Amino acid sequence: MFGLFFFILFTPGVSEFLCTSSDLEMSYTFCDSTAHDFMFNLTPCSTMNRSAWKAALTWIPRNDIHFLKIVFNVWYNGAKALFWKELLCSGADDEYSVCGTLKGETLVSTFDIKGSRIKFPKGNYSVFVQGFADDSEDNMLICLNFTMIVKQDAY
Repeated sequence: MFGLFFFILFTPGVSEFLCTSSDLEMSYTFCDSTAHDFMFNLTPCSTMNRSAWKAALTWIPRNDIHFLKIVFNVWYNGAKALFWKELLCSGADDEYSVCGTLKGETLVSTFDIKGSRIKFPKGNYSVFVQGFADDSEDNMLICLNFTMIVKQDAY
């Protein structure tokens, strides 16, 4: 089903490997200095695969999730490549399973990431993912820094 499956109490500042293969290496760290009950898994570990990546998330949030705005900042070889915001939960007619999760509850979710259809050029990518509990982006629920090293160009 899923390659590596693990649940950890994340140690701040320590990089956790998601996967490594002949063409891709991925890891993540948290942006803040507090421990998190968090697990994230991604398969397949390849940029050559044309189908979507499968992601699995297990997380125990430290706040209720009634409102959730996700902000993505992607850097490629040190240059800003993408900035994107998405409102996932607004408190009304929310379609995502994360919406309505209460502080201390275990959130378990699987989803597809369609970005794997992109041909990623060889290089180093930094992907900063921030989750906010308000529209003003003052109340951060989670912040992750993903590192993706594409080892060879797609053919």
